[in-house]
Amino acid sequence: MLMTLSISKALADANRLRVLAALIGRNELCVCQVTELLGLATATVSRHMSILRGADLVQSRKEGRWVYYRLSDTFPVSLRGWLEESLAGSPEIAADCAALSGILACDPEVLCRTQRPRGSGN
Repeated sequence: MLMTLSISKALADANRLRVLAALIGRNELCVCQVTELLGLATATVSRHMSILRGADLVQSRKEGRWVYYRLSDTFPVSLRGWLEESLAGSPEIAADCAALSGILACDPEVLCRTQRPRGSGN
């Protein structure tokens, strides 16, 4: 039951749903790419990613000073299908897909350097 509660909590936030939608179909995203996509402070993004990790929905790897996230190896197939279906018509997810094209075209190091400090936001 504890894992069900963790997953429910992780899915109960629009920004975390946006992250999962961005990761579906992609190998991985750097934390600076996620930060740019969400337009939130790095600390806020880290908190969101921690909740997703705690629910075992994403996993991370560190390479030098970079942290990369991807869907976990145990990400429920049924949850993936449900997310793909229920988020398919979302204008916000469509806008995120378009924005990701530009974000992924940037070198993560350059992207990280050019990110301005942001307010705490949610």
